[in-house]
Amino acid sequence: MLARMLALSFLSVITLALAVNAYKSHLQQANKHHHDLAAAAGRCRTPPARVSYSLADLVSPSASRVGLTADLPTGAPVLPASEAVPSQSESWTTITAKPTPSSSNTFPRTTPVQSAVIPAPVAAAPEVAKEGEKVAQASASKTSAFTPNGIKAGIAGGDSYPYVKDHIGWWYDWSPTPSKAGKPIAVPMLWGGGTADATDAARLKAFKELNSVPVYVLGFEEPDCAPGSGSAGMTVDAAVSKWEQLMAPLKAKGAKLASPSMCKQADETWLAEFAKKIKTSWDITAIHVNKNSLDGVKKDIDHYKKYGKPIWVTEFACVADNPNFVPCTNQAQINKFIQEVVPYFESHPDIYAYAYSNGLGLGNVWPMTTSDGKLSASGRAYLDTISKFH
Repeated sequence: MLARMLALSFLSVITLALAVNAYKSHLQQANKHHHDLAAAAGRCRTPPARVSYSLADLVSPSASRVGLTADLPTGAPVLPASEAVPSQSESWTTITAKPTPSSSNTFPRTTPVQSAVIPAPVAAAPEVAKEGEKVAQASASKTSAFTPNGIKAGIAGGDSYPYVKDHIGWWYDWSPTPSKAGKPIAVPMLWGGGTADATDAARLKAFKELNSVPVYVLGFEEPDCAPGSGSAGMTVDAAVSKWEQLMAPLKAKGAKLASPSMCKQADETWLAEFAKKIKTSWDITAIHVNKNSLDGVKKDIDHYKKYGKPIWVTEFACVADNPNFVPCTNQAQINKFIQEVVPYFESHPDIYAYAYSNGLGLGNVWPMTTSDGKLSASGRAYLDTISKFH
């Protein structure tokens, strides 16, 4: 009986041990299965959505540094903006970027995201803009330095001044002391050597008495033609002497000198010789254009470009100049000529100023004013044309 009971107890112990072992094996298998399922779930999880930014999100013009911070989950640590980067550039801008909402964004809300600090491409724009402004201002300054009041249009002779003064930048009357009220700059002139006639002598005397430094000064009036009829008539050597005596000191004090203007236009040789002999070079090449077509005007301009200076057309008029000097008398032709040459002067990069000539020998149709001082049809055509630009 006892032996039977012992046998049963032994079997119970063995059975219990087998059961415990089986249970432990079951637990291990269950844990492994659970781990595999978790790993698989992790691989299949939807990745975080990409963050996109709009320009409005990125730019904050009033800030002083760049600090790009993602919109973080609640409780996530964020690096303070003051600690993001050392303040090394005043051209940086603080930027806060916000992720574009997405339903596929299933990453855990407790995942920490570090703030990122990057230079904003637009942050340097203010400094670039300032530099661009400097370049633009320098360019504008260079142009305006040779264009009176920044307006190319002008007049030679003051008869029409009251009618056009609001649309021109400069004017002159062949004297050393032009003077009229208004904004257009009055440009003095050293007309000749004082030997052509009494007017030339009086002008030379007045020029020597100038007690201020003009912004611009015009050189001799057509010295390459015989004296009289509006031409100074000077030898190159005599002109060089007067130039160095009277014009050079003004340049040394800051005035911009315009060259002598030629009577023979593109056929001149006088100015080329003068240029070789003077010690004080001119700043502006002053020229006269007496032609009756735009092609003729272009020929003269092309000739004077060789001197490499800004060009002032100090006199232009509608004239048939070959073989003789014959002013235009047909009003339609004059109007057409004005309407073609003014836009050409305005758009030409080498022409910095131009003036409608009201000088001698131009007939009674071309002049801008009538005998009783009223604006002529030609004067009206010029005014209407320059008014489109100034």
